[in-house]
Amino acid sequence: MDFLKVEGISKSFGGLAAVQDISFEVKKGDIVSIIGPNGAGKTTVFNLLTGFYTCDKGSVRFRGEEISNLPPSEYVHRKMARTFQNLRVFPKMTVLENVLIGYQSCITYTRLDAVLHTAKMKRQEEEAVQKVHELLQSMDLDQYANELCSNLPYGIQKKLEIMRAMISGPELLLLDEPAAGLNPQETEELAHFIRGLPAKGFSVLLIEHDMGLVMTISDYIYVMDYGKKISEGIPQVVQKDPHVIEAYIGKGGAQFVAQGQ
Repeated sequence: MDFLKVEGISKSFGGLAAVQDISFEVKKGDIVSIIGPNGAGKTTVFNLLTGFYTCDKGSVRFRGEEISNLPPSEYVHRKMARTFQNLRVFPKMTVLENVLIGYQSCITYTRLDAVLHTAKMKRQEEEAVQKVHELLQSMDLDQYANELCSNLPYGIQKKLEIMRAMISGPELLLLDEPAAGLNPQETEELAHFIRGLPAKGFSVLLIEHDMGLVMTISDYIYVMDYGKKISEGIPQVVQKDPHVIEAYIGKGGAQFVAQGQ
């Protein structure tokens, strides 16, 4: 059974074809990256995969089920979770509280349970706090549990955002430019963090501009430009592809590299 298989998805806005006939797959336990210049259509692909946009055509299958065009809230119940380009932590809340927000999809007690403070509500609240502590401990971040997010380094806040997605229990994490705004040391730490996710049961699909990070952590890479897929392969192959080099630095640059100068 395929894990994530995307076949021929397309999306246009008015007369602009943002994504054109894109196909790719993610195997269970892999880290797969989608790269490309600004405006290539990468985030549009993510939005199509998670219900923020509807596909004009094409198919998205996850764990053998067709999941195209579901409401965004449904994807977390299908074992998928995503982050966004812009940091979306709550600065005046603690790390524990921020991660707990991601656990809400796992809560089953009712509003009446909450009003009456029933045993079911208390039990689930205690279980939620325990699971967050366990996750923080597994990532060596439990010492920050009671810290306000506004007091944390930016690199820790980025990891926190990923953990808020992780706590909902997904099998596939979609990370939208997780290294944006990080310095080199923070990026290196994040690379180690992401590289460890498959061992904890998470497969990863990410968009990223930092080529050092992408080439370090990816098992497979797809390259987009102007809404189309122009290349794919393992990092060692993609980074030498003239079409990829041309997309990033222009045709002249590609010829320069090809000549070995």
